[in-house]
Amino acid sequence: MTKTDTKTATGKARSPEVRLAAGLLSSLRQALFHDAFAYRPLPRMRTDGVITRRLPEGIREYAGWFPHFAIAACALFALAIGTANGSDLFDLVPVAPVLLVLVRPVAAWWLALAVTALTGVAGGFYGEWPWTPSAFAAYLTVMTIVAIRTNPRTAGWMWVGTLVYSMFAETIFGRGYGYGTSGPMLFLSALILLTVSAIHIRRDAKNEVAVQVSVTAVERSRRTLLEERTTIARELHDVVAHHMSVVAIQAEAAPYRVENPPPELEKAFATIRENAVAALTELRRVLGVVRAEDYDAPDAPQPTLSDLEGLLSNVREAGLTVEKTVTGAFRALPQGVELSAYRIVQEALSNALRHAPGATAAVEISYVLGGLGLRIVNTPPQGLVKPSPGAGHGITGMRERVSMLNGEMTAKLLPDGGYEVAAYIPVAASDDDASEGAAPAAGGERS
Repeated sequence: MTKTDTKTATGKARSPEVRLAAGLLSSLRQALFHDAFAYRPLPRMRTDGVITRRLPEGIREYAGWFPHFAIAACALFALAIGTANGSDLFDLVPVAPVLLVLVRPVAAWWLALAVTALTGVAGGFYGEWPWTPSAFAAYLTVMTIVAIRTNPRTAGWMWVGTLVYSMFAETIFGRGYGYGTSGPMLFLSALILLTVSAIHIRRDAKNEVAVQVSVTAVERSRRTLLEERTTIARELHDVVAHHMSVVAIQAEAAPYRVENPPPELEKAFATIRENAVAALTELRRVLGVVRAEDYDAPDAPQPTLSDLEGLLSNVREAGLTVEKTVTGAFRALPQGVELSAYRIVQEALSNALRHAPGATAAVEISYVLGGLGLRIVNTPPQGLVKPSPGAGHGITGMRERVSMLNGEMTAKLLPDGGYEVAAYIPVAASDDDASEGAAPAAGGERS
């Protein structure tokens, strides 16, 4: 039968009271008995804190041992209290659990409890009971350090153990003894342990929130990347499917455009058509799964760089002053490159509208022999309108598009407060492009 079973050996379900008692006993065993004498040396303190990192190098080297020095000082303090009260040898014993807490924290608490009983019986008939002054200081120090080094559950059970011992000592041996110290001990220990536990809980909650924020940011980034890849796959599906359909149709119609075509030619065109149809079917089967059920394929062709004027007109109507410059010899590029370039310009201008109200923008398109260059720059925001906050998802999408085409992209804040997005998309040069590349590039076109 496992620990999580709620039935006894006779098959009867345990009552809530029995389960509660079993849970409390399990918690007590884990807090004060399980590996109670395990060796757990106190680690050095970090020296990169707000205060320690400002210390001189020579002092900072020893700053990590500050907790150890502080515990040793507490032991000397307990010893001084015992000496000031004219104590005997028994008042030197409480120093031992204070030093033991450096290496075995829970065991140090048990030893402090045993030392409390020993010193109380030895010197309590005419003095304080059940804690002598030195034992009081040592026991309170041990409880505080153990609570700091463990967890709130252990702190709670230590206080319960202190309460049980106090009630036992006051009830059984309290008559005829001196001033009772159980009340002050229970009050001060409860106050200290509650404070330490609250610090533990706040620190754990802060760490949990930090972890959740980090996980949420990572998941949001992954989701954004996945959504952008899905969008790109949809668009490429439309582009490639269109071209494959054209190949299949032209291959089917080609034999009818030639008078008395030879059988070999008809067979070749038939094979081309069959392969094109097979490739189109496979493409739809593989890439079609990225479509949502409510996604409708666009009726119009996917936009290209030749459609930029319409985009710039819409952006200007929205309030952004934008200027376009085209350099190099204009040529038709693969439709995937045209589509990605259009989307990059679109997203960059949308970011300028959203994050830099009142600014002006410039779009530069460079046709070079090896590919296509894009540069979109906007000036700092102007006027009283506050920029809208963003999560950087648009930049992620642009980088994904450029990376898909084996290109390079940079997005950075300019010294004057503006923003620049620059991308280079490589395109394999055709024979016509290579012959034209020997001629000087055409002059820039501005709009």
